[in-house]
Amino acid sequence: MSTSSVPRPDPAAPSGPLRRSGPLAARQRMPEGALAALALFAAVRLAGILVVIAADHLAGRTLTRSLAHSWDSRWYLHIATHGYGHLIWITPSGAVQTDWAFFPLYPGLVRAVLTVLPCTPGQAGLLVAWAAAGVAAYGLYLIGHHLYGRGAATALVALWAVLPHSVELTIAYTESLFAALAVWSLYCLLRGRWLWAGSLAALAGLSRPTGFAVAAALGVAAARELLRRRGRVPAALWAGALLAPLGWLAYVLWVGARTGDLFRGYFTVQSAWESRFDFGAGAVRFLRLLFLYGGGVVYPAALLLVLIGVVLFGLLCLDRAPLALVVFAGVLVLLVLGGSGSFSSKPRFLLPVFPLLIPPARALARTWRVRPAQALLVGGALAVASLLYGAYVTVVAHSPL
Repeated sequence: MSTSSVPRPDPAAPSGPLRRSGPLAARQRMPEGALAALALFAAVRLAGILVVIAADHLAGRTLTRSLAHSWDSRWYLHIATHGYGHLIWITPSGAVQTDWAFFPLYPGLVRAVLTVLPCTPGQAGLLVAWAAAGVAAYGLYLIGHHLYGRGAATALVALWAVLPHSVELTIAYTESLFAALAVWSLYCLLRGRWLWAGSLAALAGLSRPTGFAVAAALGVAAARELLRRRGRVPAALWAGALLAPLGWLAYVLWVGARTGDLFRGYFTVQSAWESRFDFGAGAVRFLRLLFLYGGGVVYPAALLLVLIGVVLFGLLCLDRAPLALVVFAGVLVLLVLGGSGSFSSKPRFLLPVFPLLIPPARALARTWRVRPAQALLVGGALAVASLLYGAYVTVVAHSPL
């Protein structure tokens, strides 16, 4: 699974080496087709917002309630406005849930927007989420173009836009921010920009509890380079690998210090939210209850999406994808399978796992070259299903996202 052996079946040649060291140097040589792919992504997500608006109108709800003030959004916006340590919730079972469970980068960016723009916290949260989603989509195109060419890159962006839970890219959640940082970190890694990759991985670690998956991918890739070059690697590789986990570690240790248990404090806080790695015991209990009592629409759909994610990970491994992408996807899939908590949230946790879309994106690109009408039909059907399902889970089902 090395990058040197990745096949390049598409006729469009991947983009050439970047002249500058930073990730934004790609703007000098925007690959052909990138603007069209981004326009397609924006159109699909705008359509998703319009469908949610229509569903809100029929349900008698306000748009900001659905997009900016649902579930975890309320906690993030409260942190952005008031800081940490001011919001506590006692569950019916007596568990004490605190805002320390939520990582700081997203509320910090919302706070920054509030200081420069005359908007509400909800509007600021949406601006950050929407901007991050666009940045992530562009990074996805660059990775797809670099590895497989224009067709697969466009399909990769399109498939990410029409995932069933892609509505959460337009909600005041952290998935789009985490995805943007992970995508660009891994893109820099594929380009050999280790210092940029490590810096972005550190920021990813400040965005979500699962942010260490990016650092794990960089660590494995760095170890592979060390072995391949027999230890003779540039200093930037060492610096990037050492930087990568610092964001995640810094916040976990900060919470630990606040709770009085430096190394276990954060995980105790997370346990109060029923969020811990239990090796799949919670998933087994969920399956038993689902088969005994049923689960409406959302829970069976969540189970199906998780199973599809597992299959796609197997295909990704068979596809000889770059090692860093496989490790990143594998860590997050493992956390989804082995983590406790509400099963309806698991598809959301898979939303940033973009490497899972590489095999279907390459297949869709091949179909487009041979039978474009069939590819359009598949893409259109997925888009319609995504828009309707997104509006359902957001407005109708009120399920934990």
